[in-house]
Amino acid sequence: MQKTYISRQSQWWKDAVVYQIYPRSFLDTNGDGIGDLNGITLRLDYVQALGANVIWLCPVYASPNDDNGYDISDYRAIHPDFGTRADFERLLGEAHRRGIRIVMDLVVNHTSDEHAWFTAARADRNSPYRDYYIWRDGRNGTPPNNWGSWFGGSAWEYDEASGQYYLHIFSKKQPDLNWENPAVRGEVFDLMRWWLDQGVDGFRMDVISLISKPEGLPDGPPDGEFGDLSPLCLNGPRVHEYLREMNAQVLSRYDNMTVGETPNVTPAEALRYAGFDRGELNMVFSFDHTSLSDGPLGKWSGQKTDLGALKAVLANWQLALHQRGWNCLFWSNHDQPRAVSKFGDDRPAFRARSAKMLATCLYLMQGTPYIFQGEELGMTNAPFETIADCRDIESVNAYHRLVDGGSVSGEQMMRYIRQAGRDNARTPMQWTPGAQAGFTAGTPWIGVNPNYRQINAEAEQADSDSVLCYYRALLRFRRNNPVIRDGDFVMFYPESDSIFAYSRQFDGETLCVFCNFTDAEAPLPYTPPRIGQIVLRNYSEDAPLCSLRPYEAVVYYAEESGEC
Repeated sequence: MQKTYISRQSQWWKDAVVYQIYPRSFLDTNGDGIGDLNGITLRLDYVQALGANVIWLCPVYASPNDDNGYDISDYRAIHPDFGTRADFERLLGEAHRRGIRIVMDLVVNHTSDEHAWFTAARADRNSPYRDYYIWRDGRNGTPPNNWGSWFGGSAWEYDEASGQYYLHIFSKKQPDLNWENPAVRGEVFDLMRWWLDQGVDGFRMDVISLISKPEGLPDGPPDGEFGDLSPLCLNGPRVHEYLREMNAQVLSRYDNMTVGETPNVTPAEALRYAGFDRGELNMVFSFDHTSLSDGPLGKWSGQKTDLGALKAVLANWQLALHQRGWNCLFWSNHDQPRAVSKFGDDRPAFRARSAKMLATCLYLMQGTPYIFQGEELGMTNAPFETIADCRDIESVNAYHRLVDGGSVSGEQMMRYIRQAGRDNARTPMQWTPGAQAGFTAGTPWIGVNPNYRQINAEAEQADSDSVLCYYRALLRFRRNNPVIRDGDFVMFYPESDSIFAYSRQFDGETLCVFCNFTDAEAPLPYTPPRIGQIVLRNYSEDAPLCSLRPYEAVVYYAEESGEC
């Protein structure tokens, strides 16, 4: 399916609303317990009615599924779990017919160890594919350096048959590609062209800031048994050179959208990746706000996000990128816990209200909204009881490393997993109050959250006061709204420990956003002087704007420009 473009220089991604789909958990149509491409096609009208016009599709490529599809064995093949090539082409065509674009996950920091390149590299040290990966001799019977894998253990795996170690920043079944090799870059650029020529509309680039490794592969800072490779591998010495080459050879020749996953990036560094004048990417994901609850064990922490810190981070990104770059607006994704459980309040009395408030607060800022499947329903974290309930390699490895090593008890670790584990986002989409939440007629690959009887799309479509209906209204309001797309950002009440308030100002209009992040009434430090038309409110009953009710969100236009 060849795509026809009007312009290769358009910036349609500035007006995009992205709906992220984790195919394995979205909708199963053949009863095998695994979501599939035909399930996505069946729900395109649902995505369109929500107000999204882009789908970010998590990997559907051939994979042994060591890391649920982020270990790719064939970049041009569809995994049979998800369907066939014809199913993908039908999905793409039906999406385009509805004005919905498809952005694919591009996972090219590493491949699967079952990819043909790696099997050839492993089989013969003289193979040209050997240099597609990063191989080194050991040091006196130990790995080449002290780098620790982000999934636990050493970042090096010894291959006895060939007598060397290969690098894997993630699982040992995810060997890192050697981007120093021009042949590797050529292969990646070729597969990108291939997908764009099929008709896809761009790429979300997995851990793209890791592709350039430091010269000499030096030891990382000491961090327990293994060193921390983050300061060395993130934003490596040639990463911008590689991305400019990618842009020149591929991206600039198509009308497409690109977003990079860039852990630990600062606003200044983000502008190097995605500044309007850089010729690299359109935007990048920052995780400054999602990591505010990290503790001594990283994400495995019982800490809650501090509102003051959250406000400072989000305001910093809004101000730093304004007119110079473009923000990604997201609370959650397939690697994060559910938004309402992490940033809001998932208790039944407050769940819906706080889910609406969170959407209001974030999606009226400048940038492209990214909505993870089920977020628009206010889906919550899951009540995993034992590690046997989990499927995520990161959580399982961390459980055994920390519990077996005596750092935490099994009970404490399960509390951490229920709060921060990636499987929270991967439980099946809750469509109906029927068996298995309407996700499958079979046995789901991971358990359905038991609260699906109360929280599901069928019920919310019929309830005008639901989270889903509020999302639809919010996204209709922001669509083609110049003050939201282009306006300045001004924060109010920066010292408040309960209220997040700001204005957006553009071309004589001032839009005012007030959000209460607590379960108690929050008096405003001062009464807004110029309250005009209220355009959004997550309470059906009006009340004077001298305080905000629990998790209340209020949006209005000021009567006079510049004053809320």
